[in-house]
Amino acid sequence: MFKFLIAAAPLLLALLCPPASAQAQAAATYPNRVIRLVVPFAPGGSTDLVARLLAEQLRAELGQTVIVENKPGAGGNIGGEAVAKAAPDGYTLLLAAAGPTVINPSLYAHMPFSPLRDLAPVTMIAREHNLMAVNAALPVRNVKEFVAYAKAHPDSLTFGSPGNGSPAQLAGELLNRSAGLKLQHVPYKGTGPAVADLVAGHITLLIDNMPALLPQVQAGRLRALAVASEQRASALPDLPTAEEAGLKGFVVTAWKGLMVPAGTPPQVIARLHGAVVKILAQPALRKRLTDLGAEPVGNTPEQFAQQIRAQTSWWAALVKATGTSLE
Repeated sequence: MFKFLIAAAPLLLALLCPPASAQAQAAATYPNRVIRLVVPFAPGGSTDLVARLLAEQLRAELGQTVIVENKPGAGGNIGGEAVAKAAPDGYTLLLAAAGPTVINPSLYAHMPFSPLRDLAPVTMIAREHNLMAVNAALPVRNVKEFVAYAKAHPDSLTFGSPGNGSPAQLAGELLNRSAGLKLQHVPYKGTGPAVADLVAGHITLLIDNMPALLPQVQAGRLRALAVASEQRASALPDLPTAEEAGLKGFVVTAWKGLMVPAGTPPQVIARLHGAVVKILAQPALRKRLTDLGAEPVGNTPEQFAQQIRAQTSWWAALVKATGTSLE
């Protein structure tokens, strides 16, 4: 029996550990089947919008079907975990956003995966402006008037978010601290329902990604008060930043990126990176993103990784300052 095990060891090893040549061959022929692009949030939000724009172009660029799959829940952790634990072969991608990658590690005591360890960055797709918006019927036209109105109606105004622990919730909590307000948080299951209730007048304020809010602002149903960015947005050049409007240091950034499971072959990451950068260079797509309130990026995996590390620290400090916790 012992001699048999010794003789069979090379075969068992080959079965358990495919040769590097086989892995290299698979990477060289990538992609040759359907690709899943996982969105860790419900349909209708900015992450979903960017994912569908990207998937349409990736189909043409990669020559394979790219299916957008929404896996919402737990602040994006369900979708993030699904990708982090998927086979590292380039056929399961994550449309990453700040929530599950750089914020949740500070909110959840028990994360189901480690974004820094279990996911590999491909590229940042776009930076997004966070828009501070109210229902158009609210009798305020700028941040100064809103703050005065909120102080005149303490404990009766609300701000929405796409979920507990989301960037939108933290932005609202930061506004409370910065302006000395007492807005009550109302969490929703996704950005779409939050925007719908803001339009209907069921909540007072929403600070969220511009792509999801801009169409309602342009239709006159919502009123934009400011962008929570360092610079003004190209889509609304006359709208001041929150700091210009009097909220000193009020900057809450947003972005979308592409990530894959850690261990994905470098050749596959390079193929995806090249495809996305080429897509982002298309004038029509750049205009579409800009019109939505997003600024195309397309940086290197190394640059994206550095930004993820820096933002993980930044959001950790904000979570601590606002006292926000989910566990």
